[in-house]
Amino acid sequence: MSPRPILTVAEMAQADRDAVARGATVSQLMQKAGRAVARAVEARFAKQPVRVICGPGDNGGDGYVAACDLAARGWPVTVEALASPGTDASREARARWTGPIDPWGRGGDETLVIDALFGAGLNRPLDAAVIRRLEPLVAGAHQVVAVDVPSGLSGDTGRPVGAWALSAVLTVTFQARKPAHVLLPGRERCGEIVVADIGLGEVSSRLFENDPGLWLGRFPWPSTEGHKHSRGRLGVVSGGPWRTGAARLAARAGLRAGAGLVTVVSPRDALAVNAAHLEAVMLVAADTDDEIEDVCAEMDAVVVGPAAGVDDATRDKVLALGRTGAALVVDADAITVFRTSPADLFSLLDVDDVLTPHAGEFERLFPGLLAASDTRIAAAREGARRAGAVVLLKGGDTVIARPDGRAAVTLNAPPWLATAGSGDVLAGFIAGLLAQGVSGFDAACAGAWIHAEAAERFGPGLISEDLPDLAPQVLSDLYARQ
Repeated sequence: MSPRPILTVAEMAQADRDAVARGATVSQLMQKAGRAVARAVEARFAKQPVRVICGPGDNGGDGYVAACDLAARGWPVTVEALASPGTDASREARARWTGPIDPWGRGGDETLVIDALFGAGLNRPLDAAVIRRLEPLVAGAHQVVAVDVPSGLSGDTGRPVGAWALSAVLTVTFQARKPAHVLLPGRERCGEIVVADIGLGEVSSRLFENDPGLWLGRFPWPSTEGHKHSRGRLGVVSGGPWRTGAARLAARAGLRAGAGLVTVVSPRDALAVNAAHLEAVMLVAADTDDEIEDVCAEMDAVVVGPAAGVDDATRDKVLALGRTGAALVVDADAITVFRTSPADLFSLLDVDDVLTPHAGEFERLFPGLLAASDTRIAAAREGARRAGAVVLLKGGDTVIARPDGRAAVTLNAPPWLATAGSGDVLAGFIAGLLAQGVSGFDAACAGAWIHAEAAERFGPGLISEDLPDLAPQVLSDLYARQ
């Protein structure tokens, strides 16, 4: 298994140029791309009339190739052209199409349409005439297959370039996903995404899909000589007597993630309620910041923030933990409490500490950054740079970023994760891996993937208490794949 890069439009263009420099031709790459579109259509749809709508650039050239290939295999194909081809390769592809070419706007009765108008590099809004032609494809019973990205979407942001963009049931892209395929709303507009290898070879990137190929080779499986102390010591700081559940969720998740010893660090007035619910997880009392520092001095990792309270006591505990040397997962209230002085938090973090904000918490630490950034990827990267730590920006398109710009986007998170306590479990999974010596970036990526995979396997009706006990099945499958 290898990491799967996500390429910007510029990186993809460079990969094409590099392939040409090694001896490939643009026409050869176009033939591979168009045939890949045709194979994806054949694999998913019954043979039927299909209309291919071609633009003037290389995306349109891919469409002509797909049309030729499908027609050769007995599909009834109609081609509609927006304009004459504007590149040598697209002119060559059009010349190979021997059927009629309908003028722009002719339309037809075909319910299966291949959108080969504009690719990921679109940099201006669609013309009104183009939108008028495409709107019936959304409103009617059509099934749209997009070449590269649905027309109107920016390949680099996943947002419409103007006010309108097409949606597809299937998108066929080439060599690697682009940001539009992984970021909302683009990801939803793309439908099923097929990544076709067109022979560009390895391409360099600092942005990846968050799947096991990115981190499984460094996963901390226990050894036969290991014992509970060698598998890492994790602490989870509990809230007060009426706010203890979040810490226990994180602690159980850390234990399921493989940490050898997990301890809930509890205020004295919450000891009884925590003790009534804990079994394998241990319990220790600590009220003051000095006690927190003393208790956690021997911990390998600590979670702080879930239901901690937004008050000076929480702030002092975080500052005390920063003096211990333990790897930190800073979540929820421990983020919000630094909203007026984020630099104080950043000053105690290092590259293996992990901040886990949702969008609102991110705004408290980095005011205006999300709104000012082109994408959540850019925002998370800049946040990580400022904090000097890993930032996991939660959401339907969770982004994990290191201070050096390396980043990943999680693709497997289902909607069932939108439930109270889910983030506490995620913090525990990440911290359980940190306690075993995994780097902050790998721990955040693996924790987020396991969290999402567990939720996907459970499905509707999921509550956060279900998640830790779903982890063993996910881990077992990962162990079999290593």
